[in-house]
Amino acid sequence: MNAAASRRTFTTPQRKNPVMCQHQPPCPSADSADREAAHLVAHHPEQGWSLLCNGVLLFEDTGELLPDGRVIAPCRPLGSEHIVTAA
Repeated sequence: MNAAASRRTFTTPQRKNPVMCQHQPPCPSADSADREAAHLVAHHPEQGWSLLCNGVLLFEDTGELLPDGRVIAPCRPLGSEHIVTAA
């Protein structure tokens, strides 16, 4: 291997995700608390998921996958042992 080949660096072009939200006013970002209010881009109830224009994947069990890879756990209802009744 020659010296020029050993100094060769391989770079991958930086790809920026296109902004899916093209409407006004823009939808909440994936980082905001009201991210679920964004418009639907794709809806697949037979598979149990929907894609919002801010890049959030919503699942039918209320879990979410954010564009940066973070997972929002599903909201689970409390079991009957945690329910308090008034006397």
